[in-house]
Amino acid sequence: MASDTTAAAHDSHDIAENLVEQATEAAGMPQLNFDTYANQIFWLVLTLIAIYLILVKVALPRVAAVLSERQGTITNDVAAAEELKQKAVEAEDAYQKALADARVEAAKIVADTKAEIQADLDAAMAKADAEIAAKAAESEKAIAEIRDGALVAVKEVATDAAAEIVSAMGMSADAEAVAAAVTDRMKG
Repeated sequence: MASDTTAAAHDSHDIAENLVEQATEAAGMPQLNFDTYANQIFWLVLTLIAIYLILVKVALPRVAAVLSERQGTITNDVAAAEELKQKAVEAEDAYQKALADARVEAAKIVADTKAEIQADLDAAMAKADAEIAAKAAESEKAIAEIRDGALVAVKEVATDAAAEIVSAMGMSADAEAVAAAVTDRMKG
């Protein structure tokens, strides 16, 4: 019995070894097991069809919508940029025109101001010339009065001096003759 038990144990050990050997041979990569190729191909095709349907029905429409929206946004932004560029050009033209108009207006104001100042200056000059002429006339009148007074004074002094000189020489001089002689000498 002991030998039966040993033999049975030995047999069961051999059987277990055979089973382990078969299991290790069969436990290789199932993808390389030719017995399961049909099943693997079926599930591969089914998975690819499911992925295709998910992509076509869900993912690709979303991507297409995003691309379409992005293209629309880009188109709208480009159109808006062109419109703003056109408005900027128009604004610049309006600015340049306003600047030119302002320069013309400024030149006109300067010319008007110069004309007003020149008119005021001419009026002031005319007034000053008139005042100077009036003062010059008054001065000439005063000078003429002074000259006439000086001539009378010189004539008197000359007459007195001539009468004194003639008396100092021991001669008698008639006042009328001395006055006539001084008057003739003063005339030239």
